[in-house]
Amino acid sequence: MARSEKKRNSILTSFRAGLLIIVATITLEATSLIQFYFSQSALMKEANLRAQSQLENTRLNIMDVVDQTEAAVRNSVWIATWCLDVQDSLKRVCQRVVEDNPVVAGSAVALVPTRTQKQLCPYVYRDGDSLILRTLATEAYDYPSQEWFVKPIETEEGYWSEPYMDEGGGEMLMTTYSVPLRNAKGEIAAVLTADISLEWLNSIAGGFTIFSRSGNKMVGPDVAPAGDDSFVYSADVERTGWSMSIVIPKEELFASFRKLAMVVKILQILGILLLVFILRSLIRSQNKYRALNEVKDRLEDELRIASGIQMSMIPKTFPPFPERKDLDLSALIVPAKEVGGDLYDFFIRDEKLFFCVGDVSGKGVPASLIMAVTRSMFRAVSAHEDSPGSIVSKMNDSMADMNETDMFVTIFLGVLDLRNGLLRYCNAGHNAPMTLTDSIEDLPVIPNLPLGVMPGFDYMEQELQMKYDDAIFIYTDGLTEAENITHEQFGLERAKAALHTRRNASDHLDNIRSAVAAFVGDAPQSDDLTMLFIHYLNPTSL
Repeated sequence: MARSEKKRNSILTSFRAGLLIIVATITLEATSLIQFYFSQSALMKEANLRAQSQLENTRLNIMDVVDQTEAAVRNSVWIATWCLDVQDSLKRVCQRVVEDNPVVAGSAVALVPTRTQKQLCPYVYRDGDSLILRTLATEAYDYPSQEWFVKPIETEEGYWSEPYMDEGGGEMLMTTYSVPLRNAKGEIAAVLTADISLEWLNSIAGGFTIFSRSGNKMVGPDVAPAGDDSFVYSADVERTGWSMSIVIPKEELFASFRKLAMVVKILQILGILLLVFILRSLIRSQNKYRALNEVKDRLEDELRIASGIQMSMIPKTFPPFPERKDLDLSALIVPAKEVGGDLYDFFIRDEKLFFCVGDVSGKGVPASLIMAVTRSMFRAVSAHEDSPGSIVSKMNDSMADMNETDMFVTIFLGVLDLRNGLLRYCNAGHNAPMTLTDSIEDLPVIPNLPLGVMPGFDYMEQELQMKYDDAIFIYTDGLTEAENITHEQFGLERAKAALHTRRNASDHLDNIRSAVAAFVGDAPQSDDLTMLFIHYLNPTSL
C-alpha cells in the first residue's frame, strides 16, 4: 500500500508539475504575445510622435524661410511700386531684396508689356559673395510666358511657382515667390519676385521629400508608393501649396524589435523550469513599470527638448560683442518651469542696438510657443525697420491676426544708436525699466496695449538721450513679484537697492539673482525671471 501510494503521489506530483509547466508555458507564451502586441503599439505610437515632431520642426524651418522670403517681397512692394515711374531704379529694388535677405537667391521686377511699354525685367541674383545684375527681357527667356509672371497676374495675389531650372536667369533649380504690382491707376503693371534655391531648401528638409502643389518633387529622396507594409507621414506647408512626406517600411521599423522578441522567447524557454512561479508576476510588474517609466521619460525628454529649443533661440554668450568697447551688455532667463513665456533678444545693425524684453501671459508650452513666435517676429520685422513704434505695431498686427487663444505679450522694445547714445523705445504694457545715471529712476513710459490685444493699435514711441556711463535695466515681473515663503514680494525698492553699487553688466545680474534667491529662500519659484542690463560706454557722447 505504501509503495502504491507513493507511486500514486509521485504520479500525481509529476502530473501537477507537468500541469504547472504547461500552465506556465501557456502563460509565458500568452504574456509574450501580449507584450509583443502592446510593445508594438507603443513603438508605433513613439514612431508616430517622433515623425510628427520631425515633420513639425521641418515645417517650421521651411515656414521660417517662406516667411522671410514673403516678408522680403512685401517690404519692397512700396518702393518697387514707386519706382515704376523711375524704371532705372528698379534694378536697385532687386538688389536690395537679395542683399538684405540671405534666404533670397535672386529677385526681379518684370514689367507687363503693353503697346507703350516694352519688355523690361532687371534681375539680380547671388553668385557666391557677389550680386550679379542681368536682364530677363530677352527673346530666349521670354519672361511674359513664365509661370512666376503669369500666375500672380491671374490670381492678383502672391504666388509660389512650381520648381524649375532657371536657364537664362539665375542658372539654378529654384522656386519663385512673386506678387503683382499696381500702378497709380490701380492696374497691374509689374511683378516683383524672390527666388529660393532648391539646393538650399534641401539642406533644411532633412530626410523628408517636399512636393509642389502639382505633385512634382521639389527636394528630398524619391518616395516609393506606400502599401499596407509601410507607414506614411505627411504635412502641408501652408500658403505655398507644398507638402512634405516620408514613407517608413514596417519591416525597417520593427526589425530590431522582432529580433529582440525572439531572443526573449528563447530565454523564456530556457528559464521556464526555474522561473515558472515568478515570471508571471515579474513580467507583469516589469511591463507596468516599463510603461510608466517610458511615459515619464518621454514627457521629460520632450520637455527637455522643448526647453533646449526655446533657450537656443535667445543669445546666451556674454559678453555678446567682445570687440566693442562702447557697450557692456548682459541678460539672463531663470524659467520657473521647464519651458516658459519670458523672452529677450538683441542684435546690432547699422551701429544700432535693437533689443527687447517680453513676458507672455500664461505659462507652460502654450506660452513658450507664443514666446518663440514673438522672438521670430522681432527678428524678422526689425531686420528692415528702425522705428520701435513701427516694429511693435507690425508685431502686434501679426499676433492679433492669429491670436485664437486670447493670449497676449507685454514687451519693451528699444533701438539704441551706439554712435550718439539716442535711445528710442516703445513700451507695450510692460514694466517700466530703470535708468542708472546719477541716480536710479523709473524710465517714463507711455502705457500702450500689450501685443495681440487689438489689431491696428497706434503704438507711441519715446526717446531718451543716454550719456557715457549711463545704463538701463529691463526686467519682467518675475523679479518684483518673486515671493518668499510668507508670500511677501521682492518689490521694486529691493531691486533698486541691488542695483545701487556700480558693476559691470554681468555682475549686476548675478547680484540681483543672488538677492532674489536669498529673499525667496525655500519658496517655489512662481514666475519666470528675465533681466537685461545695457551699459552705454561711448566716450564721444560726453
